[in-house]
Amino acid sequence: MSNNDRHFVPNISGSLRGNILKLPEAAYKASGIVFNGRRIKSFVFTTDIAIIRNCDADAVFAVYPFTPQQCISEAIIKAAYVPVFCGIGGGITKGLRTIGLAKDAESQGAMGVVMNAPISDLNLAAVAAAVDIPVIITVVNEKTDIAGRLNAGASALNVAGGPDTPELVRGIRAGFPDVPIIASGGNTDETIRKTVEAGANAITYTPPSTKELFAMTMAKYREA
Repeated sequence: MSNNDRHFVPNISGSLRGNILKLPEAAYKASGIVFNGRRIKSFVFTTDIAIIRNCDADAVFAVYPFTPQQCISEAIIKAAYVPVFCGIGGGITKGLRTIGLAKDAESQGAMGVVMNAPISDLNLAAVAAAVDIPVIITVVNEKTDIAGRLNAGASALNVAGGPDTPELVRGIRAGFPDVPIIASGGNTDETIRKTVEAGANAITYTPPSTKELFAMTMAKYREA
């Protein structure tokens, strides 16, 4: 293929570091969202630094099921060579603590912060007023007042509806044609494709665990 072909993309990788976790092709079909000049189509949904350092996702979605801790976000931001979006609570963690966590994430170098679905519009507005980085709000079902979330300062939506995510995205897109939507796409080409076709601008990709990846590697070694 010639370099004059506009679809030609040069690919450079090392002999060792070229062995990375690659996202399904469907993720590249997303339009992407431009965050402060950087276009992001895919997020890897993990806090595993080994996977973060060996994955071709455009950014990291560092959200986990415990109260957010500054030392965790700091470690991930330092280790990653792509933008990191940090979870700052919204479920168990609320109120003034979320504001402090958002400020800390911004000072550590996070590109954005993510808040979980139960957070109030008032709390969301307080966080949005406290930082100068995007604030992403999670949507888990059709009961969410999308207009209220946007008016409170949400920069983008993170749609996480499990197997119902494509339908949830489609419904939001019908009412809000221009809202930036990040959505969970699972980890297969088919599920990601359905989510993109429903109207998601960017995808969160759930990678295999380190244990699963190591199992595949060990199986190859045993066959050799």
